[in-house]
Amino acid sequence: MKDRLRVAGLGGVDSYDGARAVRAWRWMQWLLLAFSVLAIPAFYFELAVASGLHLAGRALYACMAAGFAVVLGRIASLSDTPLRFLRRNGYEVLIAVAAAGSVARGMVPWSSVERVLRIVFVGLVAVRIVASLRDFFSPGRLWLLVLTAALLLASSGAGFYWLEPGVHTYAEGVWLAFESSATVGYGDMAPTTPASRVFAAFVVLLGYGLLSLVFASIAAKFVEHEERLLRREMHRDIKALSGEITALRREVQALGNATRAAGASTEAVKLAASRPDESH
Repeated sequence: MKDRLRVAGLGGVDSYDGARAVRAWRWMQWLLLAFSVLAIPAFYFELAVASGLHLAGRALYACMAAGFAVVLGRIASLSDTPLRFLRRNGYEVLIAVAAAGSVARGMVPWSSVERVLRIVFVGLVAVRIVASLRDFFSPGRLWLLVLTAALLLASSGAGFYWLEPGVHTYAEGVWLAFESSATVGYGDMAPTTPASRVFAAFVVLLGYGLLSLVFASIAAKFVEHEERLLRREMHRDIKALSGEITALRREVQALGNATRAAGASTEAVKLAASRPDESH
């Protein structure tokens, strides 16, 4: 997995790099994750021209670009091979450049090409977030998966309540988020605006993935219980088999001792029988 991430441009700091760079990366990578999350609200803030939130979106993009530049620059300055570090993290450099471009260019309403580019950019950021959290979202951490799914559902409900005109209450927004993430599609509500449809696409991808991990983790609990019982049975069988082998070894040893004793007795009898002949 680490080799694949390195090839994809998310290699982080090489373990053989300078000790200061390795230590700094352990906590600075979480700063990059925090700055990455800013791209999601920034995307939708820029669409809210009427409410004036598009300026806040530009500010979030600027903060994101500056944060990536500072973190990557700091790690590169601590690294023994700064150019190699930047090559290993070309994906991060691309996100920083794209965030800066989102501030420098583009006017709302967006053109079709710019809309596609911004959606692709948010998708790249989403992939980067998932890659950063891959170790935390393991099937064994059920409580963390359930908590994250609940937070995603709650925030997605607020997003639909803000973006979708057909959603009149927060509860309806949560219901639409659940329908989207579970890919149920009852048809009672559906996204109608471009912004809410793009938002629904990300909700489906993230929500479906999280729900899959939750159910996989629950199934893993049952499988783990069965495996634990199987391991106990195997341990008992192995212990019983070990006892049988030990008893068999003792029996073989006793049989060998008896055979040697019998052989010695035979030799003694032969020796005793041969002595009269010798004396004669």
